[in-house]
Amino acid sequence: MSKLPDHTSVASKVTELTALLLLLALLVVLLTELPSEVFSPASKSFFFAIGAIGAWRYSWWFVQALRSVWYNRRIFPRLRAAADAAGDAAKPSELYVLCTSFRIDPDVTYQVYEGLVREVGDYGVPTTIFASLSDRTDVDIITHVMEDLGWPDNVELRYMFQKGDGKRSAMAEVLRAISRRAPAPDALLVSMDGDILLEPGTLSRSLSFFKTNEDLGALTTNNSAIVNGGDVTKEWYDLRYAQRHLVMSSLSVSRRLLVLTGRYSAFRLDLATQPSFIELVENDHVEHWRFGNFKFLSGDDKSTWYWLLKNGWRMLYLPDVYVSGFEELPDRRRFFKSTTDLMRRWYGNMLRTSGRAIALGPRPMGIFTWWSLVDQRLSMWTTLIGPMVAILVTLFVRPSFIFAYALWILFTRSISTLILAWQRGRYSLLWIPLIYYNQVFGALLKTYVSFRFNRQKWSRQGISAGEPSDPVAVSRQRRMGHVLHGFFVAVMFYVLLLATGVLQPPDRTAMAILQGPAPGEAQASRETPGTANRWLAMTLADGSPSGAVTLPPDRLKLDEGLLEIVATTQRMRTERLSGAAGDQTTTLEISPALARHIRDASGRPLDGSGIETCSTSQGCALELDDREVTLVDLNIRVQPGRS
Repeated sequence: MSKLPDHTSVASKVTELTALLLLLALLVVLLTELPSEVFSPASKSFFFAIGAIGAWRYSWWFVQALRSVWYNRRIFPRLRAAADAAGDAAKPSELYVLCTSFRIDPDVTYQVYEGLVREVGDYGVPTTIFASLSDRTDVDIITHVMEDLGWPDNVELRYMFQKGDGKRSAMAEVLRAISRRAPAPDALLVSMDGDILLEPGTLSRSLSFFKTNEDLGALTTNNSAIVNGGDVTKEWYDLRYAQRHLVMSSLSVSRRLLVLTGRYSAFRLDLATQPSFIELVENDHVEHWRFGNFKFLSGDDKSTWYWLLKNGWRMLYLPDVYVSGFEELPDRRRFFKSTTDLMRRWYGNMLRTSGRAIALGPRPMGIFTWWSLVDQRLSMWTTLIGPMVAILVTLFVRPSFIFAYALWILFTRSISTLILAWQRGRYSLLWIPLIYYNQVFGALLKTYVSFRFNRQKWSRQGISAGEPSDPVAVSRQRRMGHVLHGFFVAVMFYVLLLATGVLQPPDRTAMAILQGPAPGEAQASRETPGTANRWLAMTLADGSPSGAVTLPPDRLKLDEGLLEIVATTQRMRTERLSGAAGDQTTTLEISPALARHIRDASGRPLDGSGIETCSTSQGCALELDDREVTLVDLNIRVQPGRS
């Protein structure tokens, strides 16, 4: 993989040093304050809940990483060698460039078109550049570029002005204009945004792959960012591109991708000028059971990708060719709000298209690509399991668990960022908190958008779409989205309550106790040790927030089976067991074997003579493995029998 462009924006050394000191301080605090009880056997349910989901998620991520390495180290070098060996014979007879701009800074526009025209001139193929513009001042800037570069002989420039209703209609107008020119059969199309700087050699190092791969419909390249913003913003963009590189490389093993990035992608022109292709770009829409038929606003790169995927064309990612985007958050002073707006748009584009792609089945894309699409929808829920379990266990079981979870996050995200850095060619400590932010907050946004993906907004152009024109229908749709979203979250929350043991589902014994015994069965139930053992064991396990439980006025017949049941219970929250208050009494009739595990007020095992009264001032103790349960305000009678 080639070196990152020199103008890639990265955090300063001062910021990296500050991040290092803060992370080291956090690690010291966690290690010194981490209670030893976190690693006790009672913690196994917590580690299983966190670890099981983590093992599944990270095993899938590890498969992606291995495939990425295999592609970059084994498969792509052979593809690169074949493409380079083709030389000038791999050049198309014609090249068309579609470059869309909307209110781009004049300095950026000049740099973009200077790089584009210089690249086209060096490539040497007759090229027509269609500049889709929104402002007539851009014409003066581009004319200035052409004059500075001497109006290259192989470059023809065409201007088309946008309607202002989005990028899709602008692209469709240009594609129809190209089709009317009757381009050559082997002509190629480069589609790029007006804020993308082509690095030297971009065209010569990318377009030759179409000649050596006859079934290749489109390709895209690696990205870097020239960021106008702070250090955190710079590393946020570069981390996203590092993650993109890993996934794109992995999918390219199957000769498929999950998106054809609108920043820079190249197509076979005979595909891009087909009427169905142009229609999908301009009027892509979805028919949804709740939202009805609504048109897509952004996400043209998802539409072009879906058309190629549906029609069986292969796609490729070039990891050694970079294009650099001039990036800036919608509001530089508000990182959280700006990244929220951007991710909401990106995830909306993904969710609006992935459903119909999944419906195509594995046949047109292969099982790995198909499952990757399915995993996109699963991961937005599974990613939230770890934080939710950590919060539940910390609040209701043991507060110290939050330390273990923080260590888990620090460890796993450090490993993840090291793998990303190995493939990206650079590393930043800011990636550790940022990757967790992208994963968890991104998952929250995905779940939010999944119930409202008809709501679309393009911050740069200030337009929105997707909702009905009737305010009543809009209100109804939004309320239904809130209800469905709340229902799914509630179900997930309830399942996690059960899985972590914070909430125990009622068993048949508990239900029978709640219903009460049928006439004539009361005496039998009191004299059945198995039933009483199980009921008391569940009572000890469930307990209460205070750790104290009061038994009903009754006579419970118990034996040593109680110890076996308690031993199989994952946790026991009860520390104090009290008898009924007032004139009513609670009596435990226990076997001699169980009596050896109960100590009287003096600390001696029960001798079996008479009835032992455990008072508030002189309580008894039931020994269970490594802990004791205090017994107060009840009577204990040892049953006669073999000791």
